[in-house]
Amino acid sequence: MAERQYTRQLATIISIDAVGFSRLMGLNDEAAVSAFEERRGVIVESCTSFGGRTFGAAGDSIMAEFGTPIDALRAAFDFQEKIAAINASAPEEIRMPFRAGINTGNVIVRDESLYGDDVNIAARIQEFAPHDGLAISKTTWHHVRDKSVAEFTDLGEFSLKNIALPVQVFIAARGGKPSPAIAGLYGSARPNPAPSGPPAVAVLPFGIEGDGREIEYMAEGIAEDIIQGLSNTRWLPVIARSSSFQFRDDTLGTRLVGNALGARYIVSGKLAHGGGKIRVHVNLADASNGRQVWSRRFDRDFTGIIDLQDEIGGEIVSILEKEVDRAEQVRTFQVPWESMETWQLVRRGRWHMQRRTSEDTKLALEFFEKAFVEDPNSSAVLNELAWWYFWRAWLRFGHIEDLAKVVDFSRKALLMDSQDARPHAHLGITEIMRGRPKLALEHLGEALHINPSFAFARSAMGSAHLLLGQARQAMPLLLDAERLSPFDIYGFHNLGELTAAHSFMHDWDAAIETANRSLDLSPGYFYARFLKVGALARSGRINEAKRERAIFETRHPDFSIDRVAWIPFTEKSANTYLIENFELAQRD
Repeated sequence: MAERQYTRQLATIISIDAVGFSRLMGLNDEAAVSAFEERRGVIVESCTSFGGRTFGAAGDSIMAEFGTPIDALRAAFDFQEKIAAINASAPEEIRMPFRAGINTGNVIVRDESLYGDDVNIAARIQEFAPHDGLAISKTTWHHVRDKSVAEFTDLGEFSLKNIALPVQVFIAARGGKPSPAIAGLYGSARPNPAPSGPPAVAVLPFGIEGDGREIEYMAEGIAEDIIQGLSNTRWLPVIARSSSFQFRDDTLGTRLVGNALGARYIVSGKLAHGGGKIRVHVNLADASNGRQVWSRRFDRDFTGIIDLQDEIGGEIVSILEKEVDRAEQVRTFQVPWESMETWQLVRRGRWHMQRRTSEDTKLALEFFEKAFVEDPNSSAVLNELAWWYFWRAWLRFGHIEDLAKVVDFSRKALLMDSQDARPHAHLGITEIMRGRPKLALEHLGEALHINPSFAFARSAMGSAHLLLGQARQAMPLLLDAERLSPFDIYGFHNLGELTAAHSFMHDWDAAIETANRSLDLSPGYFYARFLKVGALARSGRINEAKRERAIFETRHPDFSIDRVAWIPFTEKSANTYLIENFELAQRD
């Protein structure tokens, strides 16, 4: 038999995918097909106008071939702009954005179709794009970077399914202005490498369908309850709420979010209400391939909302347990019952507390206190009050009366639910503030036994080891805390502790780099800059240390060494050591 001859050529491929097509098909299949066909016509027209041709359409996906990368880029921007205009004028329930991936390379041509790894790469990187955005490979980027006013955000290298070598991926945004979500999220950073062990899950903040701002706290509350319940599944790593709730832009692709958070699975959802009813639509997606694993709609009476986390979380756990060899579900979602009114008051209080303004903090306490009057035995209420008073104690450098309230509320919470990790953690951090790190380790160890995914408890345990002079034991705990909550709003503090650990281990380069990361998150954090001054001085970079000290003194004109001397190290030689490092950078 004669050997078949194939034609090979250099081409640029666009892989185009309709976002939300399956969801729309489930709601109204005729409307979904009509919306897809309308937008498909726009895509074909744009590709043809810029010298391309479409091929291999299958389901809700379209492929297009171009002779030059710049024409492919222009065509993608053109059809996305036109589709955005169509979606803007369409009812929300039938809006259908399209994301695209572009790759340039060698392809095999057979009849009207193209084959090869470089075609597959275009399809794979499309999954990194925002819902109405564009991802391109490094090979395409090399050809278009100087020929377009587009802004490119480098996401780094990724190992793609069935592709031998890693592929570097960029997000392309039109008009010289990057997508705010992408630019704000990444800047020059890289996504987290996939951790070893069981796959992690992240729960994103639930959105609101239609005009329902007054129930935003309720949507967040359901997502928070799911996180809490999943955290009680001991084999399953769960990304902390303070990190996953940074991802409120629902146009970001599942793969992008998953890689940023270090999570294999992403839970998302939307909430709608009307006529005394609540409707929650929940999705579970696999971030490794961007595909939907599970989706379900829950319709309940308004008063039935507090039972939803049990049903939703239980189904998620039953799916995810197949991913690992063992499962431990004894405690999963077995939370104490509370009234609907108490549930609402607590979630409203949390909603304000997480905004961190002084006015919101006062409002949070009002809601927590109202909830306490409503149900003084609710462990959820007691935990929120314990955290509120600890927060104030921390701001007041260990205020005795506030710490006493933390202990009181935490112990009452344990009487209500001895297997809740939060009161154990609150008691642990109180002992840290009181200068008793050994006792802190006992409480924090119990918290982590109950909830191994508790990033806050891991960070606090790292701090306790630091106070005991055990920097080497502190290091993995602080690194774990960062892995479990990579976008934590209090991440600057954990990085400050990690800087101290590097300092005690005399790893000055790592201390300087970690201090810089802390200061990137919070430029006014005194401890990180204090430690950076000392690390620069100890590494022999005296002039840099003096300049950094000048910045420190400008930012903190009322600073006193007593503030560092107060830190409750068990051996005061540790305080002296850090102060001496700082003093090496004496200004001339």
